[in-house]
Amino acid sequence: MKIDTYPANFARAAFAVLIINGSINTVATADEIRRVSANGTVLAYIELGQGEPVIFVHGGLQDYRMWLEHLPKFARRYHVIAYSRRNNYPNETSPDGMPDGAADVHGEDLAAFVRALGLSKVRIVAHSSGAHAALFFAASHPDMVVSLALNEPPAAGILVGTQNGAETLKEFAIRLAPAREALKVGDTKNGIPLFVDGVGGLGAYDRRSAADKNMNADNAASYLADATTKRPRAAFTCDMAKAIAAPVLLSNGERSQHFFFRINDQLIACLPNSERIVVAQSSHTVPSENPDAYDQAVLTFLAMH
Repeated sequence: MKIDTYPANFARAAFAVLIINGSINTVATADEIRRVSANGTVLAYIELGQGEPVIFVHGGLQDYRMWLEHLPKFARRYHVIAYSRRNNYPNETSPDGMPDGAADVHGEDLAAFVRALGLSKVRIVAHSSGAHAALFFAASHPDMVVSLALNEPPAAGILVGTQNGAETLKEFAIRLAPAREALKVGDTKNGIPLFVDGVGGLGAYDRRSAADKNMNADNAASYLADATTKRPRAAFTCDMAKAIAAPVLLSNGERSQHFFFRINDQLIACLPNSERIVVAQSSHTVPSENPDAYDQAVLTFLAMH
């Protein structure tokens, strides 16, 4: 299923979102950032709206601010919560801390975060490495999941042993090699643009707003950790996917790298209850590149599940 493009030019609020919809009139500002202890760390979050809970999980080089443009639409129906993952702004950060790619740890953080908020079952909307973490969360804690909307999780482990999987993994690793080499020596000025272009295609970084570029810089620590860590990267497998009974919406950007399409191909084959969309006029960062179409698709999915 391909989602059509809707013209949009939303003003990005770096520190505030305003909801005005009938009886709802709520402003969440940076002064209202909340914090909770979860799995041995402290996680910052914001929340809006009332109703059933929906947790938003950001990708790499991002934080809760990634979702500010989206939250007002979802808060019309749901209690929406966007948090910053471990080693991401405004949480404590360090290049010696938790790597962005430690999806298994981030998945356990998510489970602990849900419990710390006093919630039992939640819907999850997640992007990229946040979606990878959500897969680990859902496989380990299936009883806590109502449904998941996952945009292009980099669950590379699921390609191991598949037809042409090794070639796909090698090709993507080559694309990211210049970024990783720069980040290994702490060169974020060159490493961040190289990484964004490696994942999203040539020119992806230049197309980002100043606010998004600042957010990327604010979250360099987890990627510096990722480039230098000796911690083994946990692999998400087909057997793990089979443990997720909840409905799953998988999304791709129509201009995304072959790597992300192949991963979603395998996830569709392994997940018991999944569906898929391709969002027009977008590459990897679908929620930011085509927010109207993405939000419409996810809201439709959540309403059904």
